[in-house]
Amino acid sequence: MKPSDADSGGQGTPDSGIPGYRGPRACAWPPRPQRTDLRLIAEEELRTWIVFEDEDLLVIDKPGDIPCHPSKAGPASSLVGAARLHTGLETVHPIFRLDRETSGLVLIAKNQALARRLQKATERRAIPKSYLAILTGELGGDMTVDQPLGDDLHSPVFTKAAVVPGGRASITHFRPIARAGGYTLARVVTETGRKHQIRVHAAWLGHALVGDKIYGPDARLYLEFIATGWTPALESQLLLRRQALHCETIDLRPAGIDQLFKTPLPPDMAGFCRKNGLE
Repeated sequence: MKPSDADSGGQGTPDSGIPGYRGPRACAWPPRPQRTDLRLIAEEELRTWIVFEDEDLLVIDKPGDIPCHPSKAGPASSLVGAARLHTGLETVHPIFRLDRETSGLVLIAKNQALARRLQKATERRAIPKSYLAILTGELGGDMTVDQPLGDDLHSPVFTKAAVVPGGRASITHFRPIARAGGYTLARVVTETGRKHQIRVHAAWLGHALVGDKIYGPDARLYLEFIATGWTPALESQLLLRRQALHCETIDLRPAGIDQLFKTPLPPDMAGFCRKNGLE
């Protein structure tokens, strides 16, 4: 089934009147701003996020305002950079990437041998993961979305993906845990690992994630955020400062490693659930 226009996100078009926009996908637009509010990760703070560590593997419960990959602001501005400082290693190997605004479990291998092993297991889909998501609207029951994904060629947001004919095969399973007040707390499992997959498929269903600046009520809210930062006007429409998505579990047992990692909802998502009766 295809909800009517659920994947459009209200995005701008080539004649959307957005200053500086010269047409779809001509360049990476909007340009990345020179951020002055980058959060630097202190060693003692990183230690509080560690779920597991041994001589080969580091597992971190990433907050929803930390990028995974290094930036020009130095190693302490990203999770991978801070992990390098913490371990004293010149190179560490993240196995999974989470978007800056997605919280939850991240695997980091400390050596190439384990990295290769886990990456091959990932390719075989032998490392199952589950996510918790807060969706707008009350999802009536279990839903599986089997819809191909590709670039959204009509959006002024260069990074935006969409359900497109001929795109890459993508399958996402949504299972409601609680429904109340016009929202759903759902457990989400993916069979594939495409860019923004859960967010795009949730929007396609007509149940975009709470707080999603790109796939929520209007993709131009992301452009507004880039220009102005977080404002009361954005909060009134998005409700949460970031998309309500959290990587809850990673199971290494199918990959031959006797470890199952799990982390609870972070405070911002848990608080939203309490406020709206999603217990």
